[in-house]
Amino acid sequence: MKQLKPITNKLLWIFAMGQFGWSLLSGVVSNWMVYYYTGAPSEQNPNTGLFASGITQSPILFKLTLFGLVLAAGRIFDAVTDPLIAGWSDRSNYKGGRRIPFMRAMAVPFSLCTIGLFVLPQTQNITLNDTILFILLMVFYLFMTMFCTPYNALIAELGDTQQHRINVSTFISFTFILGQSISFLLPNLAGALEGAAGQQGSIRLSVAIMATIACLAMLIPAFYINERDYIDSKPSDTKPFQSLAKTFSNGQFRRFVYSDVIYFFALTLFQTGLAFYETQLMEIEDTWTFVLTATMTAISVLLYPIINVLAKKIGKKNLIITGFFAYCCVFAITTMCGKGLYWGFIIAVTAAIPMAILGILPQACVADVAELTRLETGEDRSGMFFAARTFAFKMGQAIAMVTFTSVTVSQTKASYRTTAAIAFVTCFIGACIFFTFNEKIILGKIRELKGSDEI
Repeated sequence: MKQLKPITNKLLWIFAMGQFGWSLLSGVVSNWMVYYYTGAPSEQNPNTGLFASGITQSPILFKLTLFGLVLAAGRIFDAVTDPLIAGWSDRSNYKGGRRIPFMRAMAVPFSLCTIGLFVLPQTQNITLNDTILFILLMVFYLFMTMFCTPYNALIAELGDTQQHRINVSTFISFTFILGQSISFLLPNLAGALEGAAGQQGSIRLSVAIMATIACLAMLIPAFYINERDYIDSKPSDTKPFQSLAKTFSNGQFRRFVYSDVIYFFALTLFQTGLAFYETQLMEIEDTWTFVLTATMTAISVLLYPIINVLAKKIGKKNLIITGFFAYCCVFAITTMCGKGLYWGFIIAVTAAIPMAILGILPQACVADVAELTRLETGEDRSGMFFAARTFAFKMGQAIAMVTFTSVTVSQTKASYRTTAAIAFVTCFIGACIFFTFNEKIILGKIRELKGSDEI
């Protein structure tokens, strides 16, 4: 039997670079597509709705807009492909491993498609633009799934102990919010390039620069990590949807997913509306978005060591519930905020706490359940566990995108406050559901099956 190399924190940090790359691409699309493709420009924020004239804006069914439906369709398509890609990855037996070959193949096309979303739907024909945008968004989410699903499976496989599972979750949480934060620099970078490239051209060039950086970050772990050196992986024999059914038959996993999907619905409402909350409710320039996000990120990162230690001492469940209720406070403040930059800083500081908690620990919970299943059944279906989670929360995201674009079709301050209020209510419900998740039983069984105190 081949002697595996030990998993080190250096290796986990290199692995986390991939998270930085895909979160930067995801952030560009999720944080700025709605901003640039809907709404109307103002004197203070002339770039709002800069590309809106190129696609259909009026509601096409009740208050549902075409753009909202396209975004929702993209997330639903993404969710459906998750178990298919996870099953493909779990069952694969490539020379380079079950996960890394997907990452190597997808990094470049994933990045190019991100650029295309801001460049190609710009013809003189609105119907053609609508069609191009729809197709590109479907391809974007397919490529993201083909990179992220195998990548996420490695969280459980590189997290061979409880210590490593918490550490890798901490590291990828840091690189995730770093990528998301840098994506908020888009208008700042575009402003610096505007003199040379023009208003629209500067935004496209900025997206291209960020996509290039993201691509390099994704390729680093894909070519540095030799999967076979660290993981003794054996292909799963279970077919994709049979594996998905087995995954959801796990009672503890279902309890986790119920709360997770509601949480992501609330969080997506908030994240999609963040640029609007700042520019419409607080009436600040969109270039402040990065400063506020950087403040939130910096405070959150400072909390990481504390969260890491507390998770081992009092358990992940207690901290996750705390994070849910902390986000409820953030959403409540947003519904009441008024004009002024200080409101942005209040929200940034308050959101740093749940961002730190919920950025780290949910992945570790999924890895725990996947590890217990592997020990009980002898079959490693880590890819499907993470795919099942993303399948569920992406459905929540899809509903959130339809909800946001429908509620805010009037583009009034009251409509933006309503989205924050909806986020508050749903996040509170998610917190209550998570009380039913039993972390002690899961960790106790892992310890028992491993026959030691090391889990």
